[in-house]
Amino acid sequence: MLKLIKITLISVLVMAVVLCSAAVYAGRTGAMGRVMNKVESHAPYEISRDAQMMHNALTVMDWHCDALLWEKNLLKRSSNGHVDFPRLREGNVSVQMFTVVTKSPSGQNYDSNTGESDNITLLAWAQGWPKEARDSLLARALYQAKKLHDFQAEKPEEVMIVRTKKDLEKALAARKDALAADKTPPTASLIGLEGCHALENKLKNVQALYDAGYRMIGLLHFFDNEVGGSLHGVSSSGLTPFGRDVVRKCEELNMIIDLAHSSPQVAEDVLAMATRPVVVSHTGIYGVCPKKRNFQDALMKKIADKGGIIGIGYWDAVCDTTPEGVVKSIRYAIDLVGVDHVALGSDYDGSVTTRFDASELAILTQTMMDNGFTDAEIAKVMGGNSVRFLMENLPD
Repeated sequence: MLKLIKITLISVLVMAVVLCSAAVYAGRTGAMGRVMNKVESHAPYEISRDAQMMHNALTVMDWHCDALLWEKNLLKRSSNGHVDFPRLREGNVSVQMFTVVTKSPSGQNYDSNTGESDNITLLAWAQGWPKEARDSLLARALYQAKKLHDFQAEKPEEVMIVRTKKDLEKALAARKDALAADKTPPTASLIGLEGCHALENKLKNVQALYDAGYRMIGLLHFFDNEVGGSLHGVSSSGLTPFGRDVVRKCEELNMIIDLAHSSPQVAEDVLAMATRPVVVSHTGIYGVCPKKRNFQDALMKKIADKGGIIGIGYWDAVCDTTPEGVVKSIRYAIDLVGVDHVALGSDYDGSVTTRFDASELAILTQTMMDNGFTDAEIAKVMGGNSVRFLMENLPD
């Protein structure tokens, strides 16, 4: 009996320590978001009248933003991180893919990680996520999707979740009408998954994510999982039998497959079996920036040759973070794979540091103009290619 009491007291004390630590941490999550998602200090970017007019006329899309992971009200403008809906509007972002992180290993790096540890568990405790979202990776994915649905419910005129081609058409038409009437335009918002570990090794959970609004599935993140090897894992393996089942199920549902963070062999395996084009939502190009995070040029060409989209990122693991550096990568990508396959993939709020946030995207238009890009090239890269891809590949 005394032994049982002792064990119970120890359990209570351990839980108290965990809860106290989480409470302290929760008070700092806003600050943590700022620390983990910094914008480097810089003088205001100078945007010419011509560049601003061009930028304002563009349809802009970004393929990758992890803002739903953090504790912040995205309906309000803040200096926390890179993205909220007011800053998306200031940057004239018409379409945003909100990607969802459910697990990340301690000591996360671009070379080698296992899935034995997880930083998101403590973050979930600290931010007061529901118990099921603390305990289950699938529940974490569903909970973050619910955040976006809640934002839409509160401000349906500002947030329009896109599930189908018709939804996208409706959102872009509403945006055009709002701008013409000098009203607040909506942001067309999609949901994507970063890593199939959230499926918890159950194929039926692909349908569960689809039903929750997910329309893009990233197969891997920073560690190997049940579908195959990560670019930053330990096996360098290709698709597993379960991974092949997941690819087939995604294609059946018209869900877009994202190869970012996949091992090169997983990418090759997907390309060999896929009947639909895929994306690399946030990346650099190895030929201009030879870094571990970037696929080799030959693989990027294969992805584009099958109709794929390559989203160029803004952080230092993929290349130079300056607007000039990002545009240099865009130019190289266009010359490598063709202008119809290049897009934007910021990785905003993905625990990265950038030189500009969502409100400052006109600097990319300005820098492309300064570097001799044609109007057609700018329009395609900034969002034209992405919207076309979605209209061809979203469910009807």
